[in-house]
Formats: sequence, C-alpha cells, structure tokens
Amino acid sequence: MTDLNNNLHRTFVAILLVLCPFSATWGGEQKRPIEKIEHLIVIYQENWSFDGLFGKFPGANGLARAGAGAVQVDKAGKPLDTLPRPLDTSKRPAVPDKRFPAELPVAPYDLARFVAPSERSGDMVHRFYQNQLQINGGKNDKFVAWSDNGGLVMSYYDATNMPLGRLAAEYTLADNFFQAAFGGSFLNHFWLVCACTPIWTNPPADRVVTLDANGVLARDNTVTPDGYAVNTAYSVYRPHPASEKDTKELLPPQTMPTIGDRLTQKGISWAWYSGGWDDALAGRPDATFQFHHQPLAYFAAYGDGTKGRQEHLKDEKRFLNDLKTGNLPSVTFIKPLGVDDEHPGYANSLQGQRHVADLVKAVKESPYWPNTAIVVTYDENGGRWDHVAPPKVDRWGPGTRIPAVIISPYARKGFIDHTFYDTTSILGFIEKRWGIKPLGTRDAAANDLTNAFDFGAGQ
Repeated sequence: MTDLNNNLHRTFVAILLVLCPFSATWGGEQKRPIEKIEHLIVIYQENWSFDGLFGKFPGANGLARAGAGAVQVDKAGKPLDTLPRPLDTSKRPAVPDKRFPAELPVAPYDLARFVAPSERSGDMVHRFYQNQLQINGGKNDKFVAWSDNGGLVMSYYDATNMPLGRLAAEYTLADNFFQAAFGGSFLNHFWLVCACTPIWTNPPADRVVTLDANGVLARDNTVTPDGYAVNTAYSVYRPHPASEKDTKELLPPQTMPTIGDRLTQKGISWAWYSGGWDDALAGRPDATFQFHHQPLAYFAAYGDGTKGRQEHLKDEKRFLNDLKTGNLPSVTFIKPLGVDDEHPGYANSLQGQRHVADLVKAVKESPYWPNTAIVVTYDENGGRWDHVAPPKVDRWGPGTRIPAVIISPYARKGFIDHTFYDTTSILGFIEKRWGIKPLGTRDAAANDLTNAFDFGAGQ
C-alpha cells in the first residue's frame, strides 16, 4: 500500500511539472530562466544616435536603409543644398571648425575624415522641444534646421571596429532601441531611474518655456507651461555648481517612486556609481563632472544626509573594489566621469569606449561573470541625426534611436535584436527579474530585453 501511495504521489508531481514546468520541481520551486541573471550592470554613456555609431554595422538597420530619410529641409520645408561648416564649440563664442570644408553634401558623412575618434569634435543642441522639431512627425528631416551646429548632425563614426563595436559583434546589438524621452541628458537620466518627468510647480517665471498659439516653441527654457522640468536644472541638494546659490533657481526635491525605492522595498541590493562623485561632494568637482547626470540626487530619499544617499550613491572607483571584494549589488548603474562618457565637446569617443571595455573586462574576469548581464547604452542622441522614426507613445517620447549592447554569458552571440525597446525597457527587465511593481505605464508596457538572451546558454 505504501508503494502504491508513493507511486501515486510521484505520478501527481509529474503531472504538475508538465502542466506548470516553471512552478515546481521534486525538491521545491524551480527558478525562472530570467533568474539565471543574478546581477545586472547598466553602463550609461552619452550623446550618440544609433546611426551616429552603428550606421555601418553589418546586418543592422543602418545608413544603407536611410534612403529619403537622409533628406534635410529648412524650417520652411525647403530641401537644403549643402550642410554648413561644423562649429568648434570649445571656443566661446563658437567659431567655424577649420578641420572641415566650408560646405558638405547633405548626406551622412564619416566624421573620422576630419576628426579622429581620439579627438574632440564640437557639440550641438539636444533639448526637449528641439528634438521633437527635428523628428518632425517621423520624417527626421529637420535635424539640421533646428540645430545650432547643423553641419555636424549628419556625421557618424563607424564603430564596427571600435571597442563597443567589437563587443556588439560578440554579443547582442539592439538596433531598435530609443531614448525614453525627447531631448537631453537631464530628462533621460530621470527616465532611467523613475520613468517620469520631474515636477517644478512654482518655478521662477523666467525659467518657463513660451509656446505659440499652435503649441510650437517660441522661447526655449527649462520648465513647461504646466510645470515639468524638461531641460537642465540643478538639484537643490548637493552636489550642484558652486555658482548656483539661489535656491529658487534649483529644482525642488522630487518625491516620485524610483527604481531604487522599489529595489530597497524588496530587499534587493543596488547602487549608482558615478565617476567623480566623491570629489564633487567635497567641493572640488572634476572639470568634466556633470551635475545633471546624477538623477537620484534630485530625490528627497537620497538628499543630503540621508541614509539612502549613504548606502546607494557611490563613487565609480568603488565599483571595482566592490567587484573584487564580493560586494557587488544585484543591480548596478555606472555613470562614468565626463572625460570617459563620450559626450561630444568635452570628451572623445575612443577613450569612452575603452573605458567601457575595461569595465566589461573587469566583470568578465570576476566571479560574478557567469550570472551577470551588462547593458551598455546612451542617454540620448546628443542632437545627432538618425534615420529611423521613433514610435509615438506619449508626450514625453520616446525620442531618437540610440545604441544598446547587451553583454552576458546568456546574451545571444553575434545577434542583432530588432525588438522595439526604449530606456524604460531596462526598468522592465529589472521589474520582471526581481518581481517589482512597475513605476509607470511606460515601463509596465515596455519590452523587457529578454529577447536579447538565450537562457539555455551560459557557462
């Protein structure tokens, strides 16, 4: 009778396993495939469109498919005959960059002909309203017209044989990944951590954007007429530039939930590692430290003197130490110092990509590698053209297409992922992996990067 009962029990469990293969095993619950990823590392670089770096990458939706998408028109809609000479923005005011010819054809062109990837090129406007005007309803034909450095917007580097390109060839390149929000670094950093736009309910009147009767930009500024900060503002908390002494000009504390809050509530370890953080807090910021690249420092939960700041906001130099000493959090964000973040104007692409490759190498040589995923992406396009129209989702974005590379023992090898993603897809992955409630509608609906993985692979 005992043998009969045992056999019946085994039969019952076997049926359960067939019906619910991921819910249980003979010894208890079985991990979901995504749980093979025990550590996620996000490396957040600066200001390049997808075509700007990967437009020549074999097999990707790049420049060869641009066609009529490469046409540029003026603000009135008339096709341009030539591109103006790019500007040297290291000078104040900016002057024509003599490394370029006076006129260039209206077409994508290889920036390396004039500026090596190890050198600095000029910068260009990358702001909330301008990005929408450049996209022009999906035509992407007013990037030159609405730029302050129009001759540079059509330039690209062929990153295929650069450090990030080599990683993309080995692992997974996402060629349909968009910045979450229109515009610049400030807003897109917020969308990375909260899938939200910061609120400024009573800003100084001279910080508010002016729109015409048709809702078109008439006078640019920081805050929308209904009280959202969409362009660069500094936090009332430290660190902020020493010149910002009037607290009325500083963004008030933000209280929306962040991915850090959600992780803490679930007891999941996490950290934001920022290059130059300690020196900035000490009042001696590096010349390339960017105060508006520190999104969590805008939130009350991580403000001056809080436990949240002490536990979770760290200097990037701590990352390698935590990697070596067995203290790597489950979720890691890395924001390199300006000189290493690839931002045109104050950094160069080659040094930034080498820095990324060094970080990836350190992870691969650590005990964490077998169960880690690394996402290398960019905050936004930096004002640079891309031929693919972003889908229309909501008033905030998504904006222009940007590069993203997924690196892991479980990443599909030599794969180009055409799935639609945006920055909130990273949040979607975190939420799915660690069972976290979504922060908003965008991350709740986002494709969560799992198509980039083969969970039957690995080591």
